[in-house]
Amino acid sequence: MKASSALGLALCAALSAAAPARAQGSDKSESEQVKRAVHVCAACHGESGRSTRKGTPALAGQMRQYTIRQLNDFRSQARAETDIQAYMWGISALLTDEVIEGLADHYAVQTPAAGRSTRPRQEAAGRKIFEQGLPALEVRDCASCHGDKAEGEAGFPRLAGLDADYVYRQLQAFRTPLRKHGVIMKNETRALSEPQMRAVAAYLQSL
Repeated sequence: MKASSALGLALCAALSAAAPARAQGSDKSESEQVKRAVHVCAACHGESGRSTRKGTPALAGQMRQYTIRQLNDFRSQARAETDIQAYMWGISALLTDEVIEGLADHYAVQTPAAGRSTRPRQEAAGRKIFEQGLPALEVRDCASCHGDKAEGEAGFPRLAGLDADYVYRQLQAFRTPLRKHGVIMKNETRALSEPQMRAVAAYLQSL
């Protein structure tokens, strides 16, 4: 059985088993449906959303509204990267609005893992782009939207500590129709070279 099918069946069973449960109060993360969905998500994204899998994003500490928006994009198939089609399309199709909000509530309050520094020289180049942008190419600094330490602000996602390979793939995806949303990022990534993208990704992983 393919991993995507197995995860989908696990999530389907989890949600069905918890169908009578309802969240209490404004925080939907305490419903049994959400707790069971979190358990399924952990197979790829790690316990408490602290992913240790190369190429898989950490979810711990992610901005609530951003998580909701991405899960809705997966469910509507607006995000069409190959790995997304293989895994998240099927899994997200089983999520109700309530469970999506509950997952966002849950991951928003989890403590992120510490960053991992692996390429100091490349990270230094990425930090310069992150903090200062590339004025000559009309690329704004990343910190102006994502926060001084890439911790995320308002609807802009937390990027600190994300796997460098994942970040690099997303920067590339913004230059294609695979990610329909993210107009700002489409503009900002257009002028970036591959080495510059990799440098920014390495720096973000180190935070």
